[in-house]
Amino acid sequence: MATIWFAILAVMLGMYIVLDGFDFGVGAQYLWVARKDKERRAVLNAIGPLWDGNEVWLIASGGVLFFAFPLLYASAFSGLYLALFMVLWLLILRGLAIELRHHVHHHLWGEFWDVIFSAASIGLALLFGVALGNLLRGVPLNEQGYFFVALWTNLLPYADPQGILDWFTVMIGLLGVAALIMHGGNFLAFKVGQPVGQRAARTASLAYWPVVALTVAAVVITPLIQPLVVQRYITHPAGFILPIAGVAALAYVGIAQRRGKALHAFIASGGYILLMIVSAAYGIYPYLLIATTDPAHSLTIENAAAAPFGLRVGLIWFTFGAILFLGYTVYVYRAFWGKVEPSAVGEGY
Repeated sequence: MATIWFAILAVMLGMYIVLDGFDFGVGAQYLWVARKDKERRAVLNAIGPLWDGNEVWLIASGGVLFFAFPLLYASAFSGLYLALFMVLWLLILRGLAIELRHHVHHHLWGEFWDVIFSAASIGLALLFGVALGNLLRGVPLNEQGYFFVALWTNLLPYADPQGILDWFTVMIGLLGVAALIMHGGNFLAFKVGQPVGQRAARTASLAYWPVVALTVAAVVITPLIQPLVVQRYITHPAGFILPIAGVAALAYVGIAQRRGKALHAFIASGGYILLMIVSAAYGIYPYLLIATTDPAHSLTIENAAAAPFGLRVGLIWFTFGAILFLGYTVYVYRAFWGKVEPSAVGEGY
């Protein structure tokens, strides 16, 4: 049961990054691809019916984490307290920017919230990438299962004391920013009319090559930083299908972009992101939080999971909940599938 919940959590977090991730990518390039007020309102209309529904996946993932692996929830939320509050504030600012922009019809008011929206989106993409880097690298867990890390120390992965930011976690963070800009650009390229869609397609194409370079760097460097990943893939080589499929999806993104198939590129970039996140989860399994101080202090699916009876009962109720939020997601995307034309956007959001 613990393995099932581990897989559920990995997929749900991956789906959150895929779905809300293109919103982050849209925000990151928002000031560049949308230069006039109507163009910016068109971009906000494109994600308007979707972004808050996409965040349901984050809330649901937090609920799964709290229910299935309560010790991991307690350890991670206490040890990464500052970083998590930064994520919370950026999510709040991003939501406020989208909702408050149209309340006052003044140029400075709109520009202020536009900058907040873009900066918060970039910050979130970076922080979620850094969080993945910390999971791969490990944290200084003590024998009680708790830890504390500063925001940064000397930027070395195994510094004493460790920091949330080091050159490895920053590299994964930059990969996250580039990947979500590419993903968001692919979304806008098929969702919003010209000239926004054309600029977004160009931005996605420009972001593609940094994604390729950083992906290669991450694949090469991660096993050096965390040898457990190598051991997992060597002892269970069937898992190689995950990163291979992720690389194939990334290759198809470039092909689809060159052929002008924006929807295909968007689906492929989503597949790439999901597959690489699941690949990372497969690489650290059965660990949930790796201790850099002493491997015996690590949190695994065995010592951090809730009671087996609770996990079995929870799986039944989770199935009903999953049907509801999956159905809602499908309905919203189908209902608001059409293209948004900047020339047809009216006043307000």
